[in-house]
Amino acid sequence: MNMGKITFYEEKNFQGRSYECMSDCSDMSSYLSRCHSCRVESGCFMVYDRPNYMGNQYFMRRGEYSDYMSMMGMRDNIKSCRMIPMHRGQFRMRIYERENFGGQMHELMDDCDNIQDRYRMSDCQSCNVMDGHWLMYEQPQYRGKMMYMRPGEYKSFRDMGMSGQRFMSMKRITDM
Repeated sequence: MNMGKITFYEEKNFQGRSYECMSDCSDMSSYLSRCHSCRVESGCFMVYDRPNYMGNQYFMRRGEYSDYMSMMGMRDNIKSCRMIPMHRGQFRMRIYERENFGGQMHELMDDCDNIQDRYRMSDCQSCNVMDGHWLMYEQPQYRGKMMYMRPGEYKSFRDMGMSGQRFMSMKRITDM
């Protein structure tokens, strides 16, 4: 079992009160009043600027984030975080043009930096993640807002609070 470990600090440069996390945490506000820096000692995490894994999402791999708000362009504090289990083996995801798995469908087994170029697909509104953990980005070349996708069926990104957001590139989460 490979464990992840992330430590959050109230102040920049790893100062002030800290909170160590080795699993999912749906609301950090009972541990820290704010969070300005963090250190990922092992594993990968998604951090969210709202409780219960809502709001804007940011991917953090091993490393030191001495002032993550300015580094990541965040306007808000981290309120929840989720550990990403490392997946060994193949990756597989089906993306659909429309909600409820409608419109054209394409199966991905590797990263795709632009669905418009690769598939002539101008929109992606639902998906089915069969294998592995993925990041979906609203702009090509893995830029813009992102969303963490665990294995499962996602019938409507809009219903997940992603209204007006489209996903144009997808990347596998590996421990590289």
